[in-house]
Amino acid sequence: MSDTIAALATGAQISAIGIVRLSGERAVELAGTLFRPRAGVALQDCPAHTLVYGELFDRGGALLDLCLCTYSRAPHSYTGEDTAEFQCHGSPLVLRALLDELFALGARQALPGEFTKRAFLNGRMELSSAEAVADLIDAESAESARNAAAQLAGALGVRMDGVYASLGDISAHYHAVLDYPDEDIEDFRLAEYRAEIAHAAEEVASLLATFARGRLMRGGIPAAIVGRPNAGKSSLLNALLGYERAIVTRVPGTTRDTIEEKLVLGGLCLRLIDTAGIRETDDEVERLGVERSRDALERAELVLAVVDGSEEPTEEDAAVIAAAEKAKRAIVVISKKDLSGGVRIDTALPTVNISSLTGEGIEALGEAIKGLFPLPETPAGGILTNARQAEALGRAQEHLRAALDALDTGATPDIVLTETEGAMAAIGELNGRTVREDVTERIFSRFCVGK
Repeated sequence: MSDTIAALATGAQISAIGIVRLSGERAVELAGTLFRPRAGVALQDCPAHTLVYGELFDRGGALLDLCLCTYSRAPHSYTGEDTAEFQCHGSPLVLRALLDELFALGARQALPGEFTKRAFLNGRMELSSAEAVADLIDAESAESARNAAAQLAGALGVRMDGVYASLGDISAHYHAVLDYPDEDIEDFRLAEYRAEIAHAAEEVASLLATFARGRLMRGGIPAAIVGRPNAGKSSLLNALLGYERAIVTRVPGTTRDTIEEKLVLGGLCLRLIDTAGIRETDDEVERLGVERSRDALERAELVLAVVDGSEEPTEEDAAVIAAAEKAKRAIVVISKKDLSGGVRIDTALPTVNISSLTGEGIEALGEAIKGLFPLPETPAGGILTNARQAEALGRAQEHLRAALDALDTGATPDIVLTETEGAMAAIGELNGRTVREDVTERIFSRFCVGK
């Protein structure tokens, strides 16, 4: 990692500010070659970690921009290397020219995630914290952002460090007794070991149990809007999105296929799926749409069963509600409140009256949805959202269970040792203690360039 990398850290579109980053042995030197502080001193003679105002030139001496520049010296930087950062006006032409000048001076284009990868490899952050950088960038709800921010600060590492250390003590004692039988070393404390391993298993299981919520938090909750034709499904979708995404007419069966959009409602990111009206039909195209509707209903984590509030409920409405009652979570949405005094629906499901025309009831719908997805009681950042981390913890859990079984069945100490160390290796993958190089490459490949 002796080479110096550079990249645009902000978007390539026109903006008020554009940021270009450098990291590596020559970062400060290259930045100082192109940037002249207005104070009349060289950049490297200015205080580190300080924004300096000055002029940006190309190699030929032509002025490119008036901008700010700052630098940091290793190891006190984001990457753990010498770094520099230009804060320019957000002209794509200026930013491209700056990058071209830096590349001509010997820097190279940074790869996706290479700045954060260097921070991990240089010991500036744990792997789980590095992954949280991408999660924070991709966060689509306040809940996701808060969880990612806490993990960026090391929440997962703090939670698992105690477990790792406890298992490490057991492993060290086993090795000492097995390798030095003639030494005066305290014998195995099986009862104490069992309690420690059982506690470790509980901690791992507790964190692993949050992954179901974390997966929904990260990818969005699949929420199917279902109902008979003209019940108000597409109008509800449009009202929630704030624009006309789906065609709405008085003709039943307008929606022939599923339409999927994301939005935040009740503080939760929803993947809303507007479906074709569910009814018996001889129209082949509509029938295919109905089949997709039923499939979406079965796969959804949340079902919004829409009933036309301006009419008395029909047998088709009853069939839709019956199907919703079998779903994982469901809410009955009585639509067209502006056209009716409301109808009564015989169901134990939560019920919300809404008007897609006026927006009345939308906030209440958000609160009802929020009530169906309560947050688990965990410390800040304690919700597992990463499939790689969940898979590693799953293996750790298997090893810990095997270690407990070995203790309970009177197996030889080496079997307990093998399972304990297997659990340690799996837990170590969370923060990068034992992660393989190919896994590291896959993790950082999903990052943006410049991050």
